[in-house]
Amino acid sequence: MYDVAIVGAGPVGLFLACELGLQGVSVVVIEREAEPGSTYRVEPLGMRGLMAASLAAFYRRGLLGDLLGLDEVPDVDQPSEPQGVGHFAGMMIDPARLKVESLPYRLPSPAPEAMMTSLDHVEGVLAERAVKYGVEIRRGAAVTGLTQYDDHVVVQAGDDEYAAQWVVGTDGGRSAVRRLAGFEFVGTEPMFTGYVMQAELADPGKLKSGFNLTPNGLYLTMRMDGHIGMMDFDGGAYDRSQVPALEHLQEVLRRISGTDVTLAKVGHTSTYTDRAMQATAYRQGRVLLAGDAAHIHSPLGGQGLNTGIGDALNLGWKLAATIQGNAADGLLDTYTTERHPIGEWVTDWTRAQVTTMQPGPHGQALQAVMRDLLETADGTAYIYGKISGMLNRYDLGNECLLVGRTAPEFRLEDGTRLADLMDGGRGVLLDFTGALDGIQLGEHFRYAAGPARNDLGFEAVLVRPDGIVGWAGDADRNAFEQAAKRCFA
Repeated sequence: MYDVAIVGAGPVGLFLACELGLQGVSVVVIEREAEPGSTYRVEPLGMRGLMAASLAAFYRRGLLGDLLGLDEVPDVDQPSEPQGVGHFAGMMIDPARLKVESLPYRLPSPAPEAMMTSLDHVEGVLAERAVKYGVEIRRGAAVTGLTQYDDHVVVQAGDDEYAAQWVVGTDGGRSAVRRLAGFEFVGTEPMFTGYVMQAELADPGKLKSGFNLTPNGLYLTMRMDGHIGMMDFDGGAYDRSQVPALEHLQEVLRRISGTDVTLAKVGHTSTYTDRAMQATAYRQGRVLLAGDAAHIHSPLGGQGLNTGIGDALNLGWKLAATIQGNAADGLLDTYTTERHPIGEWVTDWTRAQVTTMQPGPHGQALQAVMRDLLETADGTAYIYGKISGMLNRYDLGNECLLVGRTAPEFRLEDGTRLADLMDGGRGVLLDFTGALDGIQLGEHFRYAAGPARNDLGFEAVLVRPDGIVGWAGDADRNAFEQAAKRCFA
């Protein structure tokens, strides 16, 4: 019997597998697709954006070099210059107005602020690492049954059964695990149908490149690879079980763009909506959900992949500690209490963008307000801070505004970075004054003492295994011991 069975070998499932494998947990990943690298996971249709909080996680697990295709990640002591850092409702953020160093609790890091990559590439990097940790990946059979017992769960996939102490569904928006386990899934119905296609235009000069918000919706073109996206405010009426005909796609594109552009050829096409739903809880007995299985929404702002990575990062160490008998009472329940508000935020964030984009005077009035805000440094910083994930904060019952956030990339005077201390999956106590020497924190935390190049005004900082600050302030031995005990028994 496995410790954990993960259903779904997308980035979220594989990242979680890596987190669990790093802790010595036995894991099997069950994937319905027989082979990786489908058309919708490679360039251009499989392109996705990874934002700052996700890239920090890859860096701190020693995965950033593989993600960037580099043997060694360049060291930096200055904030990176952000480029192409996102949009709100199709209105692009101007990097020239964004000063990363002015954002709260940010320090220079080798991890970039954002990058575009393909799902296939991310999955390849994670799968290779997961296998090194002893994770088994089984492909080619869809999950059709799930039975919970007092101390384990049995998953039926094709002709095979998998018994595990715990099951995690990371199997997407139409999650079989969510349905079979009886999770409640609630939210709002769609306002638009979205289309993504590879196409050749007879007259490409009639369309503008990039994101284009119009009185009738939004279209996106990437001229280098023939990638075209559209959002048609039809109330989600299109029958998505049907492959859109060229004539339909051309009619929609002409109406949204306000041009008489002609589609000469259409290749692969997919559709989606802005249906926004979330599981009311992320755990039912011994079954948990993460990623799109737990929450779905439109792709506006590129939050889906990043929110899912955050789910996996939060769940991994808590589930491992629970399996190994090291968790404080109720630690696993904090997965829902910490991540559910983030899922609620991201569904609302995408709803706000859809409302702003809607055709008609109400949408245009909101667009005017947002354009004004994005003309200001503060407005730009706020929007970027939210989509980067770096402004997300768990309520850990501490008034210090650093507590509950992704930890800044602290660097000691001897050159040691926080990431150097975290690649083994343990938490870290950074003691900038040395006053906590000899403190007993157990095997789950590393202790590092010495002055920092920038300590942000703190004497010591406790960083959880997921890179979240669990405590920060003066070097108070009792306070730090209590913060550590809230994580591990």
